[in-house]
Amino acid sequence: MIKTYFYNSQANAMFHDVNLSQLDDLLSSSDSLLWIDLYECSALELNSIGSLFNFHPLALEDCLQESPRAKLDRYDNYNFFVFHGLNYCEDAEDDEISSIELDVFMGSNYIVTIHPIALDAVGKIAKKCLTETTCMTMGPEHLLYRIVDNIVDDCFPTIERLGERIDELEDNIFIKRGREITEEILSLKRSIILLRKVLIPQRRIFGNINGYYSFFVNEKNRPYYLDLVDHLDSILDTAATYRDLVNSSTETYYSIINGRTSEIITMLTIFSIIMMTLTVITGFYGMNVNLPGAGNPYFVWYLMTIMILLVSGMMLFFSRRKWI
Repeated sequence: MIKTYFYNSQANAMFHDVNLSQLDDLLSSSDSLLWIDLYECSALELNSIGSLFNFHPLALEDCLQESPRAKLDRYDNYNFFVFHGLNYCEDAEDDEISSIELDVFMGSNYIVTIHPIALDAVGKIAKKCLTETTCMTMGPEHLLYRIVDNIVDDCFPTIERLGERIDELEDNIFIKRGREITEEILSLKRSIILLRKVLIPQRRIFGNINGYYSFFVNEKNRPYYLDLVDHLDSILDTAATYRDLVNSSTETYYSIINGRTSEIITMLTIFSIIMMTLTVITGFYGMNVNLPGAGNPYFVWYLMTIMILLVSGMMLFFSRRKWI
């Protein structure tokens, strides 16, 4: 599906679903801006757009196959970006966080966005473009900022939910144990790793915004990109903190498990020693030979009294040594 949004600077008006056969006329003014949005598109549609703008075949090939990381490729007349949005689904059977690729071609007065499925971050800007011109009046860098900023903002609810789950994990490790806790730890680790894997390369694209730019940014758009970098840094710093908290919770959990195991082994050892002592006594008097006192009808009560006193003495000794 192909959607087009055109800002005519002379008329200060937005037009939609423009005729791309008149591309030269649409791009004739440097102050105007054309945005072409493709999603759920076929290779034929993508190649037709690529031929209109004379995009490099390698860039079009990257659009047709999933790229593992964000990047920026600079060409003579345009820049090619690869970004990734995050989709968080806590009930997913496999990975809770999945990435959705967004490919962007940005020229001097046009932007082409390509994504496999509808993206909320892009849809929000498209809805604004239907009714107002504010997203398009400050050039393609500002439109790109608006889209990427929405992608970054969509990460904050995910970060907040991961923080809540870590708080719950820190409480549950002292209450629950077993497979449930282990699965939650592994799930959180995978989610945090994937989040950092997606956002760190995107941070590098805008990393030099204070000095030498990775791509051209107008002076009026620089504060927006600085704010975007600040948001990315905030998310990545929080993700790093969460990673440390999960690792600390993991160490604490296994320390608790080892402590409980040691307590169980201690109790079983004490129980074995007591039973072994009683077994020696009963085994000795269970021999089929004449033993002193065997003819006394009250001897069994004497023997049981001795065994009870022996057990009591052992328990007192273990207690004073703080073994139990």
